[in-house]
Amino acid sequence: MNSTIDSTDATIPVQGQLEAYNACDIDTFMQFWAGDCQYYAFPDELLANGAAEIRERHIVRFKEPNLQGKLLKRMAVGTMVIDQEVVTRTFPEGPGEVDVIAIYEIDKGKIAKAWFKMGQPRLHAPAD
Repeated sequence: MNSTIDSTDATIPVQGQLEAYNACDIDTFMQFWAGDCQYYAFPDELLANGAAEIRERHIVRFKEPNLQGKLLKRMAVGTMVIDQEVVTRTFPEGPGEVDVIAIYEIDKGKIAKAWFKMGQPRLHAPAD
């Protein structure tokens, strides 16, 4: 069986969407997602089905003033990429961060499926 994509190539759309996420650039972000992509809370809670639903989720998210995903570690095997990140966000309770494991399945150079496992948010200490 000959795969048309290797692990290095699989990381390209994952890195691209992370950079666009950090720039809050919805148009560039969406270029890395397949039209029929699926977006899950790990393991199997479908949060968004298709690019339009993923776009709507992120338009709201990209309005957060402190949004930033920091990549801690990445591994790739074939068409699967797993990222360990710390994401800074503005939660309803205030600014903070959350640990995230993101698993991406790449097909034809686009993210076809993604699963996200979130830790417990840690709120930042209030400024004096």
